[in-house]
Amino acid sequence: MPWKQIEATAPHLTYLILSAFLILYALFSLLIRNRLHVSEPPLATVIGIAFGPRGVGVLDPHSWGWQDNITQEATRVIVGIQCFAVGGELPKAYFARHWKSVGMMLGPVMVYGWMVTALCAYLLLGTGPGTSLLIGACLAPTDPVLAASVLADSKFSHRVPARLRHMLSAESACNDGVSFPFLYAALLPMINATAGAAVKEWFLATLLWQCTFGLLMGFLIGHIANRALRFSESRGYIGRSSFLVFYLLLAIFAIGVGSTLGTDDFLVAFGAGTGFAWDGWFARKSKSAHLPNIIDLLLNSSMFVYFGASIPWSNFTGSSDTPSVTLPRLFALLALVLLVRRIPIVLAVKRWVPDIRTYREALFCGHFGPMGLGALFLTIEARASLETGTSEPLPHPPTHSPHKAAIELIWPVVCFIVLGSTMVHGLSVAAISVSSHYSRREGERAPLIGGESDGLEGMVHEGGGGESEPSVSGSEDEEP
Repeated sequence: MPWKQIEATAPHLTYLILSAFLILYALFSLLIRNRLHVSEPPLATVIGIAFGPRGVGVLDPHSWGWQDNITQEATRVIVGIQCFAVGGELPKAYFARHWKSVGMMLGPVMVYGWMVTALCAYLLLGTGPGTSLLIGACLAPTDPVLAASVLADSKFSHRVPARLRHMLSAESACNDGVSFPFLYAALLPMINATAGAAVKEWFLATLLWQCTFGLLMGFLIGHIANRALRFSESRGYIGRSSFLVFYLLLAIFAIGVGSTLGTDDFLVAFGAGTGFAWDGWFARKSKSAHLPNIIDLLLNSSMFVYFGASIPWSNFTGSSDTPSVTLPRLFALLALVLLVRRIPIVLAVKRWVPDIRTYREALFCGHFGPMGLGALFLTIEARASLETGTSEPLPHPPTHSPHKAAIELIWPVVCFIVLGSTMVHGLSVAAISVSSHYSRREGERAPLIGGESDGLEGMVHEGGGGESEPSVSGSEDEEP
């Protein structure tokens, strides 16, 4: 009989397992990131799988009563904070100089990715056009959380030109919000009685209110917060600890404003981060704190452990509502999405993207389009609209609904693609580093496999690091 003082309940074991993983990762973070070239998300996902229902069985979010609404809010906060963080880490006044490059990635590249992913789902899974477009919209954006895990400060990231890192970071933070018009372009015809009503709601509610107003409001929030913090700091009214936590609180505030007003949470958060750090002042003041790295370790890794533990394995083999969902078809869809969702279009538009100088850079940018937590949020958003006609999902999918097939299909499909993308993109840094090592002559290789620190071949590294900014956030320039 076990000692009665031992209380090995599911929540207590969760605290133990999650903190133990984060502690171990923190102890060997430089070794893992700079020597093994592995980022946090794939490791965290594996931990979630190993201790989840298909593994040890300790981490089982569904048995705790965690439902679709919990997943929706958790991904909303995590992705929103990351969008804010990216906006705050970009070089000051970045979009004033690089709007064309980011615009091409958010326009032609994203529209192509949406349509070609929808076509792949339509052909392989036999879904209807509306459901295919929903799947395409959920998988169209690149994920800022996965992007940050690779583009953040590491030995590999310094081998990529800074202008590419900035462009990919800006794209990943913007396009989770920009995907809302794609999502509702597929949703509204399914839930509105007439085409006219669908077009009207898409233009007025989605495009103008959620996206345009949300982005402008976020930028205004960030700008006002910047001025308020400057005022308080210049007069000695705020302590160092409060100064740093202000960053995280402002991100959550922006998410709260966006979700309360029914605007695009992610664009509000990104706009707030961009407005807050537009002049580079806060980045200079907080440069030594490494706030984005702290966010990556605590919040993002925890969320991927949760994802690993909640993967719907049983739904990958189909049901009466989803007979077309089988593992061979899901693997075929994953392969097609990874190959044709971005790479062909980025290569095709390379000449019109000023920040992409060579075809090797275009291939890298085309490959590096991870799908992650943002796709999960959009999937719950789509299911909520089909279930209730609002953004609030039911705790579980309804047993009777005119859209039951779509509701049951999109979650396992998107989860499988996100799982595959997390592993492929999370481990691709190691693959690129190893291949770069062995592509060199014997005497030119680093002593350790993948230990090279010079710029990747086939990329333009002006100034030694690919810098393209006259003054980046966190520089030591004089304040404006």
